[in-house]
Amino acid sequence: MSTPKKQVILGAYLGGVNHHTAWWHPEAGSQIAFDSFEHTARTAERGKFDFFFLAEGLALRERAGRIFDQDIIGRPDTFTVLASLAAVTEHLGLAGTINATFNEPYELARQFATLDQLSDGRAAWNVVTSFDEFTGRNFRRGGFLPHSQRYVRAEEAVEAVRQLWDSWRDDDIVADRDSGRFLNRPDAGAFEFHGSQFDIGGRFTVPRSPQGRPVLLQAGVSPQGRDFAAANADAIFSPYGKLPEAAEYYRDVKARAVAAGRNPEDLKILPSASFVLGDSEADAREKYLAIRDQQVTGQTALILLEQLWNRDLSAYDPEGPIPDIEPDPQAPPIIQGRAFTYQDRFETVAKLRAVSEAKKLTLRETVADQFERGPIVGTAAQVAEQIDTFVQNDGSDGFIIGSHLVPTGLDEFVDLVVPHLQDRGVLRSEYTGSTLRDNLGLPIPANPVTVG
Repeated sequence: MSTPKKQVILGAYLGGVNHHTAWWHPEAGSQIAFDSFEHTARTAERGKFDFFFLAEGLALRERAGRIFDQDIIGRPDTFTVLASLAAVTEHLGLAGTINATFNEPYELARQFATLDQLSDGRAAWNVVTSFDEFTGRNFRRGGFLPHSQRYVRAEEAVEAVRQLWDSWRDDDIVADRDSGRFLNRPDAGAFEFHGSQFDIGGRFTVPRSPQGRPVLLQAGVSPQGRDFAAANADAIFSPYGKLPEAAEYYRDVKARAVAAGRNPEDLKILPSASFVLGDSEADAREKYLAIRDQQVTGQTALILLEQLWNRDLSAYDPEGPIPDIEPDPQAPPIIQGRAFTYQDRFETVAKLRAVSEAKKLTLRETVADQFERGPIVGTAAQVAEQIDTFVQNDGSDGFIIGSHLVPTGLDEFVDLVVPHLQDRGVLRSEYTGSTLRDNLGLPIPANPVTVG
């Protein structure tokens, strides 16, 4: 008896303000107008996607004290956008990125519970943390957390938010007109939480979510981040888009979920991906190289390398060789507001120099070659096959799909790739449930308040 094929989970993201988003394209629209968000969400729902995802930036990035061109617009308020989208969609999940470092549990719980009620059970919280003093200056306390404490606060924030969500039972609202009784028990919504980060108590104002609790999303790369995500998240954003490293991450995080006492099937792994389609593989490849060449300008290449070198590289010619100086990790950051993700600056610089020399690439060409996200490139049938093969080989449980073109870039994927996925039997033709948990195949969490 053959094993049933895994169903491919699909999320849609709207491109943010970075060099991957082609704001200069003649067909590009606004990155903050509601029409752009609405178009992307409606397109995703037409393609039977599971959810729409919003990233968030809490500060405009700076280079040497000045905002640089790739990051001028920023991102409007997440809850306002998602609540508006709830009114123009019916099945699509609505996932928002909200920082646990700069927000309090009560407001987090209330805002997401409200979104879940307004959308009839389609809300999700992407939990992120920050240890960035630059971003912290935007907030009333001007505070930030050391790297070692950010997950301590995040774990307590998630625990407190869940307690607030669970403070109402499923049957707390009776609303019996004949007897005049509205509540089933007088202590509905009562909560108390005491920890090292939060000491709160009172009454929560929003009744139990239609899907039990909003879905929790998280990104975990470091060992501490993986443990946190495996223990708490319903889905994890994976940074790996290529086998076999993606499969190794998949196995590792699922094993951590088991160690945390969870069913590994209740944790979904989702990398992000863009795509380039063509009438033939060669045509798609040609389109991809042209797009990449436009995205990685000389200025962009220098800025990306400055994050790595932590030096002013403006004197270097983008069409010349890789800088011959070494990084300066001890200097104040030249790029503010963007997380540095390299494990070893010197090792990464050595790798870039080796690639540049071996392939005879300029500085700009090296950045284009090495800093790319690796879009899925090919005909519509080939892209569908690559996605399906990746998922069936446990590289992930699906993908978060986006495009360099806002807001119409997803249309091509829905019109051309989705039918191939449906023909392969790995993507729904119609929605069968009403909540995001239904979409993702996740169980409704047990409410500990209900027990007894």
